[in-house]
Amino acid sequence: MHRRNFIKNTGLVSSGLAIGGSAIAKDFPVGEEPWFDKAMRWGQLAFVENDPGNYDPDFWLDYFKRTHLDGVLLSAGGIVAFYPTKIPLHHKSTWMGNTDPLGYLVKECRKMKMSVVLRTDPHATRQDMYDAHPGYISVTADGAKRRHWANPELWVTCAYGGYNLDFMNQVNKEIMELYKPDGIFSNRWSGHGVCYCEHCKTSFKNAYNLDLPGNAERLNPTYIKWSEWRTTRLRDVWLLWDKEIRKIKPTARFIPNGFPDKLETGKYADFFFADQQARRGVIPPWSNAMGAKELRAGMGMKPLVGIFSVGIEEEYRWKDSVQNDAEIRIWVAEGVANGLKPCFVKFGGVINDKRWMDAVEKMYRSYYKNERYLRNTAPLARVGLVYSEQTDTKYGGKPWQAASREHALGMYHALVEDHMPFEMVNDKRLDAEHLKPFKLLVLPNVAALSDQQCEQLRKFVESGGSLVATFETSLYDEEGKPRANFGLTDLFGVSFDNAVEGPMRNSYLRLKPDSVSKQFHPVTKGLEESFKIVNAIHRVKVTPKTTFPSPVTLVPTYPDLPMEDVYRRTGDTDTRELYLREVGKGRVAYFPGDLDRSFWQILSSDHSRLLRNTIRWALNEEPIVDVKAPGVVDVAVWQQKNSMTVHLVNLNNPMMMKGPIRELFPVDAKVSKQIPAGKKVTGVRLLMSGVTSTFENKNGKIMIAVPGISDHEIVALNFA
Repeated sequence: MHRRNFIKNTGLVSSGLAIGGSAIAKDFPVGEEPWFDKAMRWGQLAFVENDPGNYDPDFWLDYFKRTHLDGVLLSAGGIVAFYPTKIPLHHKSTWMGNTDPLGYLVKECRKMKMSVVLRTDPHATRQDMYDAHPGYISVTADGAKRRHWANPELWVTCAYGGYNLDFMNQVNKEIMELYKPDGIFSNRWSGHGVCYCEHCKTSFKNAYNLDLPGNAERLNPTYIKWSEWRTTRLRDVWLLWDKEIRKIKPTARFIPNGFPDKLETGKYADFFFADQQARRGVIPPWSNAMGAKELRAGMGMKPLVGIFSVGIEEEYRWKDSVQNDAEIRIWVAEGVANGLKPCFVKFGGVINDKRWMDAVEKMYRSYYKNERYLRNTAPLARVGLVYSEQTDTKYGGKPWQAASREHALGMYHALVEDHMPFEMVNDKRLDAEHLKPFKLLVLPNVAALSDQQCEQLRKFVESGGSLVATFETSLYDEEGKPRANFGLTDLFGVSFDNAVEGPMRNSYLRLKPDSVSKQFHPVTKGLEESFKIVNAIHRVKVTPKTTFPSPVTLVPTYPDLPMEDVYRRTGDTDTRELYLREVGKGRVAYFPGDLDRSFWQILSSDHSRLLRNTIRWALNEEPIVDVKAPGVVDVAVWQQKNSMTVHLVNLNNPMMMKGPIRELFPVDAKVSKQIPAGKKVTGVRLLMSGVTSTFENKNGKIMIAVPGISDHEIVALNFA
């Protein structure tokens, strides 16, 4: 049940946070909308120590007002206190004198009826803390106290012991007593790798009777145990801080900046800041959306706020930099289109470069004007892309298992290229209730699956669902131990033939029509004139256990040098590279090759076409919305109380894969959407361009022309 319906029907909002694993914390009073549901537009002002006395707080308060902020995130304490703290060794800003810069901002933001969350940073401390409490300091593997990597005057703290449990707990309580914020958000609270202090050595030894791991190799069994221990310790810190601040203000929340387990995040958090500030390296803008979807797969429809930086977030951390407007707009659009409430962050209160401010103000004004269309109650995607944290942590080690994250990236990009609305699905939530919205699940090399998870997928197919899977999906159990055969061998219709081949040089996929009907299979649509296309780089050898069509077969590797020897040594083989089955009312497609990862690595348009065609064949129903547009347009569909929205984010840009985007290149789109049963469309609006659109109703399907999408357009269908 969505949170607002819960309020309406029961008059209470459960916190969802079990303190100590049992008692549910105090609920909100009858009729009171939680602050974390109410706030829609956020801003973060991250102070630097010399801001007090040097920056103009009223400038920022005016900007908060102009951008219609209803939530603000302000720096409070930890490494530096921006208020008159009385806690020994809690370092006050040298520039604040006898003033209270934090108190002034909190008071004025409250006058504007904003939700106020205060930020702490416990990851570093000063020499006086070191001298008084040397056990608070993190220790490296060679036994040395850890100096801060960026500022050698500071020391890195241990996240798992007394500094967080004792000192920062005092800081949190003092902040709550003085300012009564709605929440405390802690940055860099979760440590920086393995700490070898005496506390950590003893605690880990008591838990597992093991010494701390000597390296951070992901598949090191001791490191895996340490990762489990770390998650438990951080959960203890989270629950302690949350419990103590709620004693002072029951409706307050502690919000961690990240947690090792997304499903645990959903279990303990009512509200979350997704700290995905900007692009770094070679990644597409939709990575902001992917992070949002992964969080939502664990948290459901709890509020997610997307922190975005107005500066460059590359390796060398130019924190006073400013991004291009176009880059900021596309990054934020991807977040908002996929359910994030926006939160700009500005490091330092003194403004030297205002170029970002107009773009953010314009976006926020549009979001404010159209707020009711952004109060989503549910995504409407019928396709679920499964992601697996247990595969990420427990699988790998063999040459063909390198870069395993790229399977999901390739499949994600193919779905975006297909204009297909989809959601992420957490592999620990494969029960019938969580899978109810979906017709199709896509498993991009979800290698590590338990017997129970495999059974849940069988039941999904038995109930009419469909699957598309690749490579080593289900060939390992939940601990990453290899199986003798696929856990889903009965659904795939093939068995493991005890080998993985590759990397395959100069190998191809043969595309051919059915030998009897002479018709091409739908999975080869648009590729009918291609005698053969590039193969995947690796393939699992399998043995079919039943009959299959053969639209895609193997062309084995043949020499690629010398040029005179580059010719096939064999005729057509009958080795299928795509296994297609009808299973009850569902369909199953299995690629034994790593086609999704290969697509991500070489971005072959043929790979994209084959993946997209196979997904549409397996879906076996009309997509929830049909979007005709050139190039790459990300599509998301949402339901609200009395409306439905289709978000269109234009990613057509020469800088799509490596930012920053310099300018935007508008595209036109045509959108068609089946009218939901029992609904009557009373009007269509294009929210970001601010126009009422004409539309055509053809046999219960709404047809809309959407001209000139520069970055983000929202098509809103109003219902009677």
